[in-house]
Amino acid sequence: MKRYLLIVVLCLFGFTYGASLAQSETIRFKSADGLEMAADLYFNHPKTAPFIVLFHQANWSRGEYAEIAPRLNSMGYNCMAVDLRSGNSVNDVSNITKQNALKAMKETQYVDAIPDMLAAVDYARKNYAQGKLIAWGSSYSASLALKLCGDHKDKIDAVLAFSPGEYFTSQGKARDYITSSAINITQPAFITSARDEKNNWWGIYVAIPSGKKTYFLPQSVGNHGAKALWSKYPDAGSYWKAVSEFLTSI
Repeated sequence: MKRYLLIVVLCLFGFTYGASLAQSETIRFKSADGLEMAADLYFNHPKTAPFIVLFHQANWSRGEYAEIAPRLNSMGYNCMAVDLRSGNSVNDVSNITKQNALKAMKETQYVDAIPDMLAAVDYARKNYAQGKLIAWGSSYSASLALKLCGDHKDKIDAVLAFSPGEYFTSQGKARDYITSSAINITQPAFITSARDEKNNWWGIYVAIPSGKKTYFLPQSVGNHGAKALWSKYPDAGSYWKAVSEFLTSI
């Protein structure tokens, strides 16, 4: 009987612990131009723990990380999933920053999100991150995360980019807009994507001089952006393995 009770207690403890790791709070802070931004904060470890700032893909929101951030949390990382002004909604989570930008009649193209990303990194560093700060991007924000990593080496300690590319010529940027910044990345860098997307980012990857860069391509078709880690995809485990190996190496 005592053994049965012990098992029940341990199971309940495990459930409670896992649930606590999944908890988040939505916070607000200002971008460089005063626009109010929103982010979901997953803060369950000391400030000295590594901190990951998570950025979503096009037309989406911080909801992209509703499943991913808790898992990173359970791995020992504090996280903040950020709404950028270039986005919309996903997983029933509306993009509050985008809504605020529309009300303020501000531009919401991909490149307009750069000040938001930098503000998020600065806010995280000021308030939560005393250890390593890691930038993580998905699709267009993966490209911009690489750009920030190269342009602001003093602020970012490592970067993960899911399906980056030179996506900005239609917004008036040069064909090497991202690559021209990637040549300055000396921090650890990780790039992954769907299998057929390699040509979108290979030139960027080659240009990165970091001695701690790595990439991953699945044996399967794979998926675009960070959603490759969603559990509903059969090959998500292979992506998680690559991500975990990279994170533990830095």
